[in-house]
Amino acid sequence: MDTTTATEIFNDEKIVTLICLGAATAANCIPCFEHLYEKATHAGLTQEEINGAAQLAAVVKKGAHLALKSSIDELLGTDSETREALPQKPCGCTPAKTPQSCAG
Repeated sequence: MDTTTATEIFNDEKIVTLICLGAATAANCIPCFEHLYEKATHAGLTQEEINGAAQLAAVVKKGAHLALKSSIDELLGTDSETREALPQKPCGCTPAKTPQSCAG
């Protein structure tokens, strides 16, 4: 079992906290975000940095949601405006039916 921690890999508590804030945002976990926000402010992260992590996570999440909605519409045989509204590359990934993920 690998016991290497993210802090050891990245060697920077701020980077690890920003990653965790993004994950909490993408997971819709308000208690996690609140806990990590406290940790982030104690680690010296700025409001701009914290907001940036949350905004990046929201972009990935939005792209994933639109791709899911498009796939559901396709399975149901509906011709939805969602498919036409699907961003070309909302977060570095391509639209549905490709092996790439929204996490890039």
